Order: sequence, then structure tokens, then C-alpha cells
Amino acid sequence: MGLILGIDPGAATGVAAYDSGKLVELLTIEPFQLERFLRERAVASPSVLFEDSRLETRLWNARQKGAYGAALATARSVGQVDAWCSLIASLCADMGIPAHGVSPTVKGAKVAAPAFGRITGWTKRCNQHERDAAMVAWKFRNSVALKGRTC
Repeated sequence: MGLILGIDPGAATGVAAYDSGKLVELLTIEPFQLERFLRERAVASPSVLFEDSRLETRLWNARQKGAYGAALATARSVGQVDAWCSLIASLCADMGIPAHGVSPTVKGAKVAAPAFGRITGWTKRCNQHERDAAMVAWKFRNSVALKGRTC
């Protein structure tokens, strides 16, 4: 099956690695470190799955509708993440790494540390960015269908 990488883009970018379906690595890196992270793992012929905010149609929740400041902050944050999603897709294309965007809805809700441990078997400390990265790739961690496909 090989290496499957999950990425949760953001100012604190969560990354996860599954090797033959088993979660083996969780890290938090800055966006400028993405290229190095991918190049270091490219020798293992990985596939990348990243949470892609560009695939989501709903940007903010009902509580923010009347709050201009909150909606503006959300829009700015989503715009930054959209740019990082484009960067991930471009980096992967440049390196010949199959990459697939996963909408936040498909990824699912955030998972607290205790539940994450039960789901994945991960026993070490981790933060929400790392858990999100792992959950982006969770459904696809054993998938051979990802090989050879790109965004």
C-alpha cells in the first residue's frame, strides 16, 4: 500500500503519515516547511490527502451572519487556507506526487484526543492540527486506488 500523507493546512499545519495503513507520524509544521516535508518523503512514493477548504460551499455558521467582524475574520482565514491548498496541489504536481483534496465535511468533525486514540491506536501526545491531518487521510489509509491519481 505504501505511504499515505494527510495534511491539515493552516498557520500551524498538521501532517500525518500512514505506512501500510498504520499511523506512524504526526507533526505540526509551518506552511513554508511543506515543500521540505514532501521532498523528504517523496522517495517513499506517497499519496497526499489534504483538507481542501476550496471544496466547501458554506463558509461561516449562523451565529456569524450578523457579525461583520467575525465573518470578515473567517473569510480572511479561509482565503489563507485556500492559498495553502493551492500550494499543496502545485507542490505535489511538481514532484509527481498524487494529491487529493478532501472537503472538511468529508473529513468529518474534530476528534478529541481520547477518541482519536481509540480510533487510530495513537498513544502519544498530539494536537488538534495533527489529529485533523490524520483524520483527513483516515478513510483512505489503506487505499491503493490513490496511486497514480492527482488533483
